[in-house]
Amino acid sequence: MLNIPQLVATELGLKSHQVQNALELLAEGATIPFIARYRKERTDEMNEVQLRDLADRYTYLTELEERKSVILNAIAEQGKLTDELKAKIASCLQKTELEDLYLPYRPKRRTRATLAREKGLEPLAEFIKSLNVKNAATASLEEAAAKYISETKGVKTAQEALKGAADILAEEIAEKADLRAYIRDYLLEEGVFVSRIKNDYPEGTTKFEMYRDYQIKVKNIAPHNMLALCRGETEKVLSFEIAFNEDTVLYYLESQEIKTKVQTIRDFYQSMLKDAFNRLIKISLMGEVISEKKDYADIESIKTFEANLRELLLSAPAGMKPTLAIDPGFRTGCKVAVLDQTGKFLEYQAVFPHQAAEQRLKAAQIIKNLIEKYKIELIAIGNGTASRETEEFVSQVLQNIERKPVKVIVNESGASIYSASKVALEEFPDLDVTVRGAISIGRRLQDPLAELVKIDPKSIGVGQYQHDVDQKLLKKKLEETVESCVNYVGVDLNTASKELLTSVSGVTPTVANNIVTHRNQHGAFKNRRQLLKVPKLGPKAFEQAAGFLRIRGGDNPLDNTAVHPESYSVVEAIASDLNVPLNQVTQIAEKLKKTNLKKYVTDTVGEPTLRDILSELEKPGRDPRAEFKYATFKEGIKEITDLKEGMELEGMISNVANFGAFVDIGVHQDGLVHISQLADRFVDDPKKIVKVGQVVKVRVLEVNEKLKRISLSMKAVKQ
Repeated sequence: MLNIPQLVATELGLKSHQVQNALELLAEGATIPFIARYRKERTDEMNEVQLRDLADRYTYLTELEERKSVILNAIAEQGKLTDELKAKIASCLQKTELEDLYLPYRPKRRTRATLAREKGLEPLAEFIKSLNVKNAATASLEEAAAKYISETKGVKTAQEALKGAADILAEEIAEKADLRAYIRDYLLEEGVFVSRIKNDYPEGTTKFEMYRDYQIKVKNIAPHNMLALCRGETEKVLSFEIAFNEDTVLYYLESQEIKTKVQTIRDFYQSMLKDAFNRLIKISLMGEVISEKKDYADIESIKTFEANLRELLLSAPAGMKPTLAIDPGFRTGCKVAVLDQTGKFLEYQAVFPHQAAEQRLKAAQIIKNLIEKYKIELIAIGNGTASRETEEFVSQVLQNIERKPVKVIVNESGASIYSASKVALEEFPDLDVTVRGAISIGRRLQDPLAELVKIDPKSIGVGQYQHDVDQKLLKKKLEETVESCVNYVGVDLNTASKELLTSVSGVTPTVANNIVTHRNQHGAFKNRRQLLKVPKLGPKAFEQAAGFLRIRGGDNPLDNTAVHPESYSVVEAIASDLNVPLNQVTQIAEKLKKTNLKKYVTDTVGEPTLRDILSELEKPGRDPRAEFKYATFKEGIKEITDLKEGMELEGMISNVANFGAFVDIGVHQDGLVHISQLADRFVDDPKKIVKVGQVVKVRVLEVNEKLKRISLSMKAVKQ
């Protein structure tokens, strides 16, 4: 069977020892963030992307080998396993290829061929196959078939016997792996997707309008177009199929399967092959090709969703400062929550600035009092209903305040999901869901990562068509992204929620809960070693987690860095050699730059780890996320009706898709910058130009109020 590690190494362009060592570490229970960060010597500095690709491909090939074993046993039990077939199965690298080989031996429901065999017509089918090969000009199909007429078996005429034999041969043809592979490749290469909007939907009444008379080569279809076709079909708005030259396929089948020059046998075979193609091959393979393109669209789209989620989670934090969080509303009023510099909830008020003048004045006084009472530095306003109106109201209030807080409109996607969740109920059992929503809005301004990990990534809205892709794969990949981001930034051990701790390398939900319980019962952790006192957090979990957990102001300054405890002795030796106290780590870094790192290489600590240590000591406890920036929406532009072609506006990228980027410009409906409008040059991938959370300037190209569509451009707009 396959040498999987060697095959993975070849496919991914890695060295054998890299793959072997990485697989050993994974088998030992090491997480990918841990391996990428703290086992660089073992893997020759493989990064997270390489490690995840390796793990995915290894899993696929392992499952493939397990499936091969099942199939080989099944065929052997039938007594039909030949050396040639065994070799073909053993060399398979794709599940599709493997299932094609197994198809003739797979248990089947009763088919026309099954019924023909039950009538004793298989010998006739074999005889006709021999005539096809022998080229016997004197043989008569009618005479041969007449021998199989049987009242008891239900074969009344020679024609019925021939029809049954043809059914047997048609099924055999339809199950030939090489023929299926050829036709599948032909459909992938030469087929054309053709879609039509159903007659129930007049022109201009559906969001799938571009697919009304749509044609594109199967091989050229973009992932978002594929997903749109599938969604349109699911919603019964459109239908689509694969168009191709059927005569070309039939000609190929005839060239492969007809060996004789005898016309009667050729005629029989042509008819049988046409039936095999139309009844047993065409629909089946069209379905497989559509499925294959859908799988590809899923994978590519999920990559985009992962990138969007990463940018969202790694959005620059405004900082842990006293914050006023506002969940806007017209009729139900604005819910206002006050948070301190640790994110702790302090006070709640409901104000009604969008009703009577008296209510507006009262609301203004309440907001002013809260700002002054709690020395508010940040104001977070949710971007939902009444967002712009509330922002304008707050701006008016701030005119009369000398020390003005920074006012930011915050993407509130998922806040309502969080506020009604079990997590929110446990965190704030005595608060109304609306208050919890306001708190979430404020906290995601202070520290987006710490707050967003409490929400199912799919509820944050990471991309168009996220509900149309493989949900199991989407969940896996988004969870990996969350894990990657949390470990990249690091976690404050003494303030992190159990949800945030759960995403730390090696920390299970049970252990996360135990960490919080221990913290509540015994006070703040003074050093990383105290983690070993947490129930169910043993040496292995400590090894995986410790480097990603930070302790500010603890016993050891290294506990507030990404330096792993297993390397503390190295840093202590360096500090001793340099005659610098350990608490002056930045001085250690400065002097270490002039020192030969190789001097400190050991069996377990190599130059890659020493370089990482040096980097950490230069800026201990630093946050790797970018500097905080926010968009300033244009005054007076609150609704889609306020937009005019040619307007230049500032906005923030809310989503990136394969076909462009969506921008929040403050009118409750994101505008689309098509990929062709992202830059004054050709763009093949929007992710190379923009990312979620980026502040950009755009020009309005077109506004369709009826369909609520806004077309924007970043071309010739100074960024």
